[in-house]
Amino acid sequence: MIVGLLTIDLAIFEAQSLKDKRRVIRGLKERIRGRFNVSVAEIGHANAAKRCTLGVAMVAESARPMHGQFDLIVELVRTVGGLTLVDYQREFF
Repeated sequence: MIVGLLTIDLAIFEAQSLKDKRRVIRGLKERIRGRFNVSVAEIGHANAAKRCTLGVAMVAESARPMHGQFDLIVELVRTVGGLTLVDYQREFF
């Protein structure tokens, strides 16, 4: 069993307040959860209105299927309006 972690750093330049940021991030988290059946949580920059770090966790028998799912998640994030993908990284345990 392999646990995969995708860490996504985002910029939300249009957010004027934490309320704006959380609205955008909540929608993104719901889309990711609903489409990919993974766990998603905000793991960084919780009190910054224009930044966010999301952690996406997945468990599988091998790392190969996780790479494909993580690629699809990153592409989904790139298509969301109001967000800019700053960086992402993958870890496997």
